[in-house]
Amino acid sequence: MFAFIQRPATAATLNRLPARVAFPKRKMSSELPKSPIPIFTTVSAYREWRTRAFEEKKSVGFVATMGALHEGHLGLVRRSLAENDLTVVSIFVNPAQFAPTEDLATYPRTLPHDLKALEATTHEADATVTSSRMTAALFLPSVHEMYPSGITQEVSAQKGTFVEVKGYGHQMEGTSRPTFFRGVATVVTKLFNIIQPTRTYFGQKDIQQALLLRRMVRDLILSHPTPDTFYIIPTTRDPISSLALSSRNAYLSDTERELAAPQLAAALRAAKHSWASGGANKASCIQVATELVSTKAQELATAHGIQMKLDYVEMNDPETFDVVPDDVTREVYLREQVGGVEGERPVILSGAMWVGKTRLIDNIVLGDAKHLGIVETS
Repeated sequence: MFAFIQRPATAATLNRLPARVAFPKRKMSSELPKSPIPIFTTVSAYREWRTRAFEEKKSVGFVATMGALHEGHLGLVRRSLAENDLTVVSIFVNPAQFAPTEDLATYPRTLPHDLKALEATTHEADATVTSSRMTAALFLPSVHEMYPSGITQEVSAQKGTFVEVKGYGHQMEGTSRPTFFRGVATVVTKLFNIIQPTRTYFGQKDIQQALLLRRMVRDLILSHPTPDTFYIIPTTRDPISSLALSSRNAYLSDTERELAAPQLAAALRAAKHSWASGGANKASCIQVATELVSTKAQELATAHGIQMKLDYVEMNDPETFDVVPDDVTREVYLREQVGGVEGERPVILSGAMWVGKTRLIDNIVLGDAKHLGIVETS
C-alpha cells in the first residue's frame, strides 16, 4: 500500500513536497530513480500539490515533454524557472500521437538521464529571484492514468474523448501524419487540465504544433494557460551544424548526424535567402531547397552509403496554415499585410527529411517572428 504523506505546505516546502505516489498497476514508486525533484505518477497526488501552490499564490510554469531531454527542452525549463515561482515538467510518451507504423515502441526513454539533467538545470538568485530555483515537480503518469478509457494507435478503434482542432491539422506535418495533431491536442488538453499552469513553454521546432495548441487554448477559453501566457521559444540548434535539436537525433549514426542531418536546415536557409532577395516566387524558392537536398543526397549515397530523402518543403500562412500560392513573391505577400502592423508579415518555411530511418523536421519563420508570439530567451 502506497500512501501520500500529507503535511502543511509552506513557501519553503513547496519545492520539495514528497510525491512518489504509485499507480497500482505499475507500482512505479519502487522503480523510480532517487531524485530531489518530487515525482507525481497520479493525477490525484499532483492535484494535492497544485492546490497548495494555489493557496500559496505561487505561479507555476509548465514544460510538456516526452522525455529524452536535450538542451532544447532545458532551455524551455530555464525560461520557466526565471519567470515562475514553481516549474513543473511532464514526461509522457503519448500513444495517441503515434501512427501504428511509427516509433512508439522504440522512442527513447531515458528517465535517469532526464532527472539528472533537470536536477542540474537551475536559475540562480538575481535581482528578481531571491533564491536558486530548480524544477519543483515532475509529472510522470502511466498510459492508464492519462487514458482511463484505454487507448490504441488505430484511430478507427479508439473509444473515449478526443480533441481535434478542425482545419489546422491536415496541412504541413499533417499531410504526412494525418492523426498526429488529434493525439497531441488531446493529451495537451489533459495535461493543461491537470497541471493548471500559469505559463507554459513550447519550442518553435514544432511550430505547427505550438500554433495549433495556442489556438486550441483560445478556442476552448482555457484559463490555465491563456493564449497570452502560452510562450513559443526559438529553436535550439547545434552551434556548429545548425541541426535543430530533437530527441529523435539519438537514432542517427555519427556520420548521419555530421553529414546528412544538417542538410535540411541548409536547404531552408537557401530558400530563405532566395525569398529575401526579392523577385523569386514561392515555387522557385522551394525548388532551390529541394535541389540542394537532392544533390547532397546523391553525394552522400555515393561517398558514404547514407540514404537521405526529402519528405517536403513548403511555405504556409501562420494564421491559417494555408499553402502560399506558387506564383506569390515576397513583395506580393507583403502587400497583403494588415495595415498598421509593424514589422514584416511572417510566413512559415518548413520541411521534413528522412535520414536513413529517422525523420527530421525543421522550420524558419520568414518575416517578423514576433507576430507569432515567438519570443527570444533572455
